[in-house]
Amino acid sequence: MNRIAIDVALLPDARVARLVIEANRRLVRGGKGIVLDESTRLPHISLAMGCIEPGQINSIGKTLSIAVNDCLFDELTLTGIVTVLNAAGEPNSLFAVAKTEALQTLHERIMEAMEPYVSRDVTPEMVCGDEEPAQSTLAWIRDYRKKAAFEAFFPHITIGYGTVTEPMTFPIRFAVPQLALCHLGNHCTCREVLVSVRLPGQQR
Repeated sequence: MNRIAIDVALLPDARVARLVIEANRRLVRGGKGIVLDESTRLPHISLAMGCIEPGQINSIGKTLSIAVNDCLFDELTLTGIVTVLNAAGEPNSLFAVAKTEALQTLHERIMEAMEPYVSRDVTPEMVCGDEEPAQSTLAWIRDYRKKAAFEAFFPHITIGYGTVTEPMTFPIRFAVPQLALCHLGNHCTCREVLVSVRLPGQQR
């Protein structure tokens, strides 16, 4: 079976997931670009990306459970909205997440735990969905370890293309009840949860 593109991601609690989706809907309006929802394009914090064999999913689930078993993890904090430019010069709005020592440790632990399973030779057919994935999507998956991991890790929740203009009050603290292995779609959206692991101490 063909390999699939994946993201190991933290999924925020329902309150913050709704906050992100509402901000996304105001941003996209006409339904273009990144469109988030509560079931097939989930708000998330990426911890690792790559390509795996579908037959590895059960083994990866066990590996992730072990990796988070003794993780001392507390609530996270949204610190504000950041707008960055993609390779095409388009603005992309993100909720920045405070990079705590526990979050950095979890990211690095997940990166190392996934290393035996992942490759980075992503091709368009590995991406979930019928639309042709953007070149930026393939580049993110291919280059995640080199450009976005370890010292370069920048925890965030993507809102979408465009600039958020509505005022919001920060900081916003929230729980992350689960770590998920997701099949990635275009724009690195989390389209399908393949494995879900509860995080210690995160019950909300």
